[in-house]
Amino acid sequence: MRAKVMFIGEQPGDSEDREGHPFVGPAGKLLRKALTEAGLDPKKVYITNAVKHFKFIVRGKKRIHNKPKVIEIRACEPWLESELKLVRPEIVVTLGATASQALLGSSFRLTKHRGKILSSALAPRLLATLHPSAILRSPDSKTRHREMGKFIADLKRVASLLSR
Repeated sequence: MRAKVMFIGEQPGDSEDREGHPFVGPAGKLLRKALTEAGLDPKKVYITNAVKHFKFIVRGKKRIHNKPKVIEIRACEPWLESELKLVRPEIVVTLGATASQALLGSSFRLTKHRGKILSSALAPRLLATLHPSAILRSPDSKTRHREMGKFIADLKRVASLLSR
């Protein structure tokens, strides 16, 4: 599939692992809503994860996300590299610190570079932003609303780059 924009998250979540597709759970619903509000068609972007398996710990009957180790991220690099070669995006958007560091190195700091257009060997342009699940984990509705606004603003930057 060829797409102008490629979104790369960290790893599948429980819903994604069960359904076999990226971003189909709560974070995916939030991502699609934000894409639409930013003027990007969710059906015209490519969405994937840096890590291809769901790493989790079991708590009771629930499978809870567990951050992947560097070795697990590196083991999945060939798949991600293949996706990048096939999709050939004009813009790569990394979702969250783990995905950003997987692609840009462990010294990359999302807090410093969020929302900035960066040059990259992965695509002509790259933008790093928050992972939608971070918005869902916000402590209250006021914070969720504020973070959603910032997230949509980041995605609007992507949309404006495509319209040039």
